[in-house]
Amino acid sequence: MVFSIRRVALMAALMLPLLSCAADIQFHNPLVRQRADPQVALQADGYYYMTATVPEYDRIELRRARSLDELGQAMPQVVWRKHASGPMGAHIWAPEMHRIDGKWYIYFTAAPAESVWEIRLFVLENASEDPFKGEWIERGQLRTGWESFALDATTFALDGKRYLVWTQRAAGGKGGTNIYMAQMDTPVSITGRVALLSKPEYPWEKVKYDVNEGPAVLVHGGRVFLTYSASATDANYCMGMLSAPVGADLLDPVVWRKSPEPVFRSSEANAQYGPGHNSFTTTPDGKTDILVYHARNYREIKGDPLHDPNRDTRAQVIHWRADGTPDFGEPVADAPRE
Repeated sequence: MVFSIRRVALMAALMLPLLSCAADIQFHNPLVRQRADPQVALQADGYYYMTATVPEYDRIELRRARSLDELGQAMPQVVWRKHASGPMGAHIWAPEMHRIDGKWYIYFTAAPAESVWEIRLFVLENASEDPFKGEWIERGQLRTGWESFALDATTFALDGKRYLVWTQRAAGGKGGTNIYMAQMDTPVSITGRVALLSKPEYPWEKVKYDVNEGPAVLVHGGRVFLTYSASATDANYCMGMLSAPVGADLLDPVVWRKSPEPVFRSSEANAQYGPGHNSFTTTPDGKTDILVYHARNYREIKGDPLHDPNRDTRAQVIHWRADGTPDFGEPVADAPRE
C-alpha cells in the first residue's frame, strides 16, 4: 500500500508540469475581430490556416500565421467572391478548408442571389501546394440526396474512411435544422446511407429557432466527439455534443450519445455571449487540444443578430476529465486592451 501511494504521488508530481503547462496557455482574445464560424487548422508546414464567415457574407478569405495569436495581424487573402447572380450569389457562410489527397478543398454555404434563403453546400478545389497560390476551381454543389436548406459542412477521416458532416432540414424542408453524416467517395461527393445524428429536442436547442448546426469533430482517447451549435445566433447560442466510440459504425445513430445539457454557453461573469460554431486545433507540438469559436462581448443586439458584425474569433485550451470527456469550461474573458 505504501508503495502504491508513493507511486501515485510520484506519477502526480511528474504530471503536474504537463497540467500546469496546459493551464498556462492563454490567448490574446479575441484573436480576430468580426470573423464568425471560424475554422483554424494546423497544417504540416507549421502554419495555422484560418477561414471564417465575413460580415458582408460576400467572399471567402484565407489567412495564416505561425501562432494563433498572430492570426489577427496576418494579411487576409480573398480567394473567391460571390457571383452577381445565380446559385452562389448570396449568404456566403462558414467556409472550411481541408487538405485531401494532395489538394485543397473549401466547403462553404451559398444561396442564389435571387432567392437568398435557398442555401446549399458548395465546394472549391485548388491543386497548388500553397492554397494562397494556384487557382480555386468551382466544383459546384455538394449533393446530399435531397434538396432543402443546407449549410455548415465539415469533413474528417478515421479508420480509412472519410466522412462528411453537415446541417440540413429534413426532406420536404420543414422543421428545424439537423446534423447529418455520410461517407464520402470523393472529396466532392457522398455515397451510401445518410445518418441523422441529432435534431433539436431539448429546450436549449429551440430558443427562438429549432437549430442544430455548425458541426465539428474531435477524436481523442478512443472516442469521437462531435460538437454542434444550437438556438438563435444571439446570447442563446450555445454548444451541444455527441460522442461515439472509435471503431463503431459511425453511420448508426444508436452508437452516438447526446449530452442533455449544453457543453459551452454564454458567460455573464466573463462578458461572453453566444459562443459557438467552433473548430478544433492543437498547440504546435500536437499535445494540447484547443477550441476555436466565435462569441460577442455584449448581450444586447440591435436588430437581427445576423446583421450584427461583432462575432469575434476566440480560442482556449480544452481540458480533459477523468472519464475521458472534454471540459470546455466557460468562454474566457477578453484580454485587456493594450
